[in-house]
Amino acid sequence: MTQPPGTQVPPKSEGHVERIAAIRASTSYRQSHIDPDFMGRVELRPVRLQLELLKPELIMQEQGVQSTVVVFGGTRVVERTEAERRLLAAQDALAKKPNDAKLVRRVRIAENVLRKAHFYDEAREFAALVSGQCQIDHKCDYVICTGGGPGIMEAANRGAFEVGAKSIGLNITLPFEQEPNSFITPELCFEFKYFAIRKMHFLMRAKAMVAFPGGFGTMDELFEALTLIQTRRMQPIPVVLFGRDYWRRIVDWELFVEEGTISPEDLDLIHYAETAQECWQIIQDFWAKAPPERLPRGQ
Repeated sequence: MTQPPGTQVPPKSEGHVERIAAIRASTSYRQSHIDPDFMGRVELRPVRLQLELLKPELIMQEQGVQSTVVVFGGTRVVERTEAERRLLAAQDALAKKPNDAKLVRRVRIAENVLRKAHFYDEAREFAALVSGQCQIDHKCDYVICTGGGPGIMEAANRGAFEVGAKSIGLNITLPFEQEPNSFITPELCFEFKYFAIRKMHFLMRAKAMVAFPGGFGTMDELFEALTLIQTRRMQPIPVVLFGRDYWRRIVDWELFVEEGTISPEDLDLIHYAETAQECWQIIQDFWAKAPPERLPRGQ
């Protein structure tokens, strides 16, 4: 409070400055929302979950994102030039130690990765095709959405970038593969702490899921989406597997049916594509024939 003119300010008591400094240094004096120690407490996990759901939701609304196409695939599926470089390096190492079983396997794996290099090109072309047709007149439908990492995800974000379109990257905090690929629209690149909330954002606006050859992460997202569609916990969307040969060797879908663990009709949830154009046509045909389904309880 301002002192009246002529009023003397009483002298500060001994130790006043030190006591005030101690108060200001205490974490209790920080405002809650800017106190990382408080926000990081175990008891605050429900609040962090809520914030992690809300922040990307609000930003996507502000960016006008109406719907998405989710693209998954292996981080190790790379451009042909990089795949060729890795194969040469593996062959050179093997030439020095021709009897090393690990190096023999390394060459075999590098050869398999090189055979998948065309998937990088197809993911890039697919994203460019979809983005170029759907992001016009300031509309943001069928926005490419990836996990934000390298490999197939990079290719998809890159395809959208090359036609001047927006794309989304839902990155996750990991001990490795931490840096997002540089082709994501900066305003639509998010980093998540919680896999569960990240999974929700993958599917909340999804009008299709496209899965390229990949590993555990790709399988995780694929089977979760199939389960949610099968159990009618989400609106049906086309699930397109890129590369029939790869997927039929990796997963014996028919065996699920023969073992009685899924219904024959569940196989209808899966589509296959070999080219970007074929994949995009499958998605368009699906929505031309299947209007959005209203699910109970506001699912």
